[in-house]
Amino acid sequence: MTGGSNPGHVPGPGSGVPPLGPVEAEVLGELAPGVVPRACPLAGGGTLRLLEGGEGPPLVLLHGRGSAASTWFPLLPALAREHRVLAVDLPGFGGSPATPGPLRTAEDGLRFFVEPVEAVLSTLAPGPMTLVGHSLGGLVALELALRGRVPVERLVLVDAMGLGPEMAREARLFFRVGPERVARVLGPRLFGRIAPLPDTTPHRKRLMALDYELMTVSGGRARATRAFNMLVPLTGDVFHRRERLGEVKPPTTYLWGEKDGVLPVSLAEATGRAQPSSRLVRVKAGHSPHLEQPECLLSALRA
Repeated sequence: MTGGSNPGHVPGPGSGVPPLGPVEAEVLGELAPGVVPRACPLAGGGTLRLLEGGEGPPLVLLHGRGSAASTWFPLLPALAREHRVLAVDLPGFGGSPATPGPLRTAEDGLRFFVEPVEAVLSTLAPGPMTLVGHSLGGLVALELALRGRVPVERLVLVDAMGLGPEMAREARLFFRVGPERVARVLGPRLFGRIAPLPDTTPHRKRLMALDYELMTVSGGRARATRAFNMLVPLTGDVFHRRERLGEVKPPTTYLWGEKDGVLPVSLAEATGRAQPSSRLVRVKAGHSPHLEQPECLLSALRA
């Protein structure tokens, strides 16, 4: 593994990684030196970027579609006081370039996101870990637990994909058109109105500015978008592992926004039949309860 503690580092030409935008660079600068970026090489070439900090039991954070590890910034200082935090940029997003391989089926799309994360965690966090995954990151966390190649001792799935075939039609249309394209066309003010965070959200303006910056990177996120679209067709079933939920061994907490307009809370409610030992924590929030009410995730991890 190679480290990189300079949050303003700009990758060299041909790296496939867009340079840091000013919002993210400022966020990473404020997190340092307690939490710093790290570039982890992959056996097949390329790297996976993550943010690392703290000491204690490993806690892995996996973000949603179009996002990055840096969007966990409101939670990272508190989490790093109790855990060794590893917030990962999923392949093709944030500072992680897209990885090679076929993208013809939904299983291909899932492997695109899962296998590089699994490879890095196998080396970087060999001991038992807690996985926290939001939306697409929730599906990745669930799949890592099902594959059993990294030692997962606990799952916290936040408004996660992968629990069933449902997704709101408006969300499917938004993803198919492409959030990156929509953001570039609309500009920051109008884009922020599509799925605004409530005024009561801590760091609201900064989170929305960071989201817009990540969505409008030069060159877009073509390969990651293609992999995601394999999982989320415009019509029909969204890719899911509902029939395998009974195989999930680690204790699982489902943290869900009751007002989620992307993935309905009924998906989490239905998991109780397959996972009697799981628990559901409902939050008066939308699709990102961990950002709208950060304390809800901190409390779920302490429970």
